[in-house]
Amino acid sequence: MCGRFVVAKASSNLLPDLLGRSADLSPDYNVAPTRQVAAVRQWEGERVMPLVHWGYVPGWAKDFKKQRPQPINARLETVATSPMFRKSFASHRGVIPADGYYEWTVTETGKQPHFIYEPGAGLAMAAIISAWADPAKDEDDPDKWRLSAAIITRDSHVAPGEVHDRMPALLSPDAYDDWLGDHLGPDELLRLLERESHAAAHGLEHYEVTRDVNNVRNNGEQLLERLA
Repeated sequence: MCGRFVVAKASSNLLPDLLGRSADLSPDYNVAPTRQVAAVRQWEGERVMPLVHWGYVPGWAKDFKKQRPQPINARLETVATSPMFRKSFASHRGVIPADGYYEWTVTETGKQPHFIYEPGAGLAMAAIISAWADPAKDEDDPDKWRLSAAIITRDSHVAPGEVHDRMPALLSPDAYDDWLGDHLGPDELLRLLERESHAAAHGLEHYEVTRDVNNVRNNGEQLLERLA
């Protein structure tokens, strides 16, 4: 799965084909579910990068805050057919940029976090996006629509030295236009994501980091320091 990830100022330099080097990302070294995260999507033919709620709220939900569940991940194996996700997969996809993400192994002394990343590059995590209309707000109210997202995950055993059994589905720059555009059908998108994420998995590396990561209140560059 992908339950925590890292965004830093350097993300723009690591993902220039997605963001452009002038993109302004607020650094967060311990991004947790329910946070507002930057997501690249295509809107009226242009790439935009709104903030979205990490925790998927379907458009038919009666209440944004009270909706349960609010899944943070969607499985590649079922995202195109799930009643919860299939509409967004067909027409509302995005990319969530990251420097890397955390996963844990269980040891005799507790849960040990690992930072997983691609050396010299950022991670473009495939996502689905939902738009929820607040019935209490007027149609012309700029706050009427709230966006939320789930990160698509896949089996991680294709990644050398995997830490967890799931990993985010990742995209290369060559796939951005196809993933964000509206010219591919669900089957073609699944094949694209399978191919892209399989290839990207082989470039991932990981190392152990401080257990301060385990508490979502901890933040800062020190969380990424490699343990001796």
